[in-house]
Amino acid sequence: MNRERHATVWRILLSVSFLALGLLTDPALAQTKPPATEEMVKAGEKIYQRRCFFCHGEEGTGDGPVADYLDPRPRDFTVGMYKLRSTGSGSLPTDEDLFRTVTRGIPGTAMPTWGPYLTEMERWQVVYYIKTFFPEFDLPELDPYKQVVEVSKQVPLSPESVAKGREIFEREKCWECHGREVRGDGIKIHKMKDAWDFPIRPADLTRSWRIKGGADPKDLYLRFTTGLDGTPMPSFINTLSAEERWHLANYISSLHEISGTEGTTVLVSKRVEGEVPLDPNSSVWRDAPPLHVPLMGQVIAWPRWQNHSVDLITVRSVHNGKELAFLLQWDDPTEDRVHKDMKVPLDPEDSYVKVADLPRKPNTFRDQLALQFPVKPVEGALKPHFLWGDRQRPVHLMVWRADQDALEEVNARGPFAELTPQPAEAQQGRAKSAWKDGQWTLVVVRPLKTGDKDDAQFGEGRLIPMAFNVWDGTNGEHGLIMSLSPWYYVILEAPTSVLAYVVSLLGAVGLGLVFFRLNRKYRPMRGTARQDEGSRSRSAPA
Repeated sequence: MNRERHATVWRILLSVSFLALGLLTDPALAQTKPPATEEMVKAGEKIYQRRCFFCHGEEGTGDGPVADYLDPRPRDFTVGMYKLRSTGSGSLPTDEDLFRTVTRGIPGTAMPTWGPYLTEMERWQVVYYIKTFFPEFDLPELDPYKQVVEVSKQVPLSPESVAKGREIFEREKCWECHGREVRGDGIKIHKMKDAWDFPIRPADLTRSWRIKGGADPKDLYLRFTTGLDGTPMPSFINTLSAEERWHLANYISSLHEISGTEGTTVLVSKRVEGEVPLDPNSSVWRDAPPLHVPLMGQVIAWPRWQNHSVDLITVRSVHNGKELAFLLQWDDPTEDRVHKDMKVPLDPEDSYVKVADLPRKPNTFRDQLALQFPVKPVEGALKPHFLWGDRQRPVHLMVWRADQDALEEVNARGPFAELTPQPAEAQQGRAKSAWKDGQWTLVVVRPLKTGDKDDAQFGEGRLIPMAFNVWDGTNGEHGLIMSLSPWYYVILEAPTSVLAYVVSLLGAVGLGLVFFRLNRKYRPMRGTARQDEGSRSRSAPA
């Protein structure tokens, strides 16, 4: 690949990575459909060549310049097989189906939302051009509008409906793919392939933002009715009644809510008495407020990776004035406690990692997590780079590795510098982990203060930056091939001291004395004023 083309591919992949991460909005869909004229198709071809061919290829065969870097691969338009439809299994999508996909994008893939970037007319033009890759769209016997599925009256979301949906989930053995707790960790996970013989993972249905076609009960009902062509996800129209499909949709929808601290960047470490717990099941954690931290693929330094597996981590923290503990939970469909210390031959001329070049199977790489803090206290907005710091501003990382189930403290001065393990006497952190039903739970404990100049030091009542790295071993992640977060913050809750109560009491007493003195001072004046007013009233002419 020449340098000019490589640079173009790099720009497209970088933009796709960030678009897919942050633009899962649902812009208003079209109200009216314009006619599919020859001029509309020609205009759509120009937009396609400018916006779409990098992924889908010039001929629409899904083999564009960046296709080898994406998982799942871009859609091959020439075979007429589409996942997101309002039509029956094996049918073509309607024009409105295609328009909706172009507008919304497809969560969990590199297909971004084009609603904010293309006008409504431009999106229709692209739809009409895409259809030319599969001429059978024009065959009357394949008319998708004759295959639109019926959407029955919606069953309201209720505890009873959710319970019935859970029973249906168990009875239909949906857990064989999606797992008992629907985190995508079913027993068939390593055997699943798509229609093109590429490995495919079942969806983690607890992650509403990654569900293709939408996570609203109406969207889920439609998916259960139509299936996802090209994937192992079947249609249930012949095996479940319409009412049963609504119950199943309501059950999946009930698993989506994440409550706590959405929208905030600050984790409050709750002050507790006694020892901080290393046990993830300790009742102490129930009262610790959670922080939900979104993660993205590491697309900052080579080797860049946008096909990351873990996209959210939930963090809680407590401290007792001497030690600080974190409880971390994240979904991972496979438990990887084996690590082969192998070098993967990656092309340094390729800024991103090709999917086929990376071993992505169990028992190859371990699962890992790293907690990162600045070594030096941060003043103002100037912080180290969140990808392992820089030469002037080093970072302190506490790295947990699943194969050892232990913590190692290291320092970093940038992504291209070697991670420097701290000496044995400086390894003061402890960790305990458990994996169950597609989810890791990890507790990390460390002292607030140490005598090590390379450690982050913690104190009550101040904001301390923190960031996270997570590796899914079965996804081939190791080294800089990982998920990561930008800087967030942790603040240690300070105890309410006796002095604070005394100060508050003295303040209240002092304020009372001030009011008392003012009342004494101005009461005669108010009385005199009333007497003067009465005198003026008596002397005034009638």
